[in-house]
Amino acid sequence: MNAPWKPGMSGNRDPFAAYVCDDTTLDQLRPVIIEMGWPPEKCNKGGLRNAVQSLSISASPAILMVDLSESGDPLNDINALAEVCEPGTVVIAVGQVNDVRLYRDLLASGIHDYLLKPLTAAQLRDALTQAQLVFTSPKSADGATPKRHISTAVIGTRGGVGASTIATSLAWLFSADHKMPTALFDLDVHFGTGALTLDLEPGRGLTDAIDNPSRIDGLFIERAMIRANDNLAILSAEAPINAPLMTDGSAFIQLEEEFRQAFEMTVVDLPRNMLINFPHLMADINVAVIAAELTLASARDAIRILAWLKANASHVRPLIVANRVPPGPGEISKADFEASIEHKIDYLIPFDQKAAANAAKLGHTFVDANPSSKATAVMRHLAQTIIGTAEEAEGKQDAAAPKAKGSLLGKLDLKSLVAKKDKAHAE
Repeated sequence: MNAPWKPGMSGNRDPFAAYVCDDTTLDQLRPVIIEMGWPPEKCNKGGLRNAVQSLSISASPAILMVDLSESGDPLNDINALAEVCEPGTVVIAVGQVNDVRLYRDLLASGIHDYLLKPLTAAQLRDALTQAQLVFTSPKSADGATPKRHISTAVIGTRGGVGASTIATSLAWLFSADHKMPTALFDLDVHFGTGALTLDLEPGRGLTDAIDNPSRIDGLFIERAMIRANDNLAILSAEAPINAPLMTDGSAFIQLEEEFRQAFEMTVVDLPRNMLINFPHLMADINVAVIAAELTLASARDAIRILAWLKANASHVRPLIVANRVPPGPGEISKADFEASIEHKIDYLIPFDQKAAANAAKLGHTFVDANPSSKATAVMRHLAQTIIGTAEEAEGKQDAAAPKAKGSLLGKLDLKSLVAKKDKAHAE
């Protein structure tokens, strides 16, 4: 049972009001509102248009729920809502469109949350509880500089090139050597080896997130991720191989957003097929480590991945890493490889079978099990380069950024939402 709303949290405004389009949603919402200690008559029939008309002649509530089901252009209509909302109003939208782009656009415009119909009592209760936290969380972070975050995707040109070894090693180096809170996000949902490399059970966190993206928040992250050391947590899965991946990718976007709030570093072990199916995963990536071998097939796919990044994620800095490089002549030479992909190889990691076997036996990452290996030295340099590259890019972006104009962000309390998430992680 949630504690009743304390009026002092929101001044003289009503604590809550809702404008929904259908009776089914009203029937689900009213019992939850009563449970929260709020008057059920604040649940009104009528969607976003009715909300705009009503709020144009009355004070905005602290928490406002609006139904977008009858809206032909939700983003424009939300801007109209912003014109009549008082500053500090926390808005929860509900609708029937299951589209990750719409979800991201709504959150970017200042919406606190977007719930997909049909709604459940548990879903409504969780959303409203999270909205309450906006008012009970400290606001000291409002004027603070946003916390730095660096996201790195590790993409193998071929299976078996060692992309997962590089990803787990980088995550370990960021967390252990640089003492940076780090999330390792293994997106090979069926055959991922991130948890296995660290001798951990993957748990159900990632599959639960895919099945219930609306439940993803700071508390979910804390419970779902498996701790590898004081600064490293991993989210991975071993989904049944008779269960195909059924998602539009919205869960992955929400998880990446939570990682940005909770960690300084995110390392995404990103299989090639996930890059193809969910290209929006690269939207907030700073650096892409492309793991390759000095083979003809690997060169061909490195060309294709580089071309894709240039066309679809030009903001990402690619780093070419030739892994498992043999001591003698390989299938193709370094010079021929670089000429074919029209990009220099940034790092050469020597092949060390004994070191790899030692790491597997110990249940440790490669760099943790073999601190004096030549391959580990190269990966340490790679980790340092990633940190430096992302910091340099952030500095250029800050210097070139124009002053923000007034928008819905000033109307809706998005900054308080950030403070809320920070508190959730601290707890």
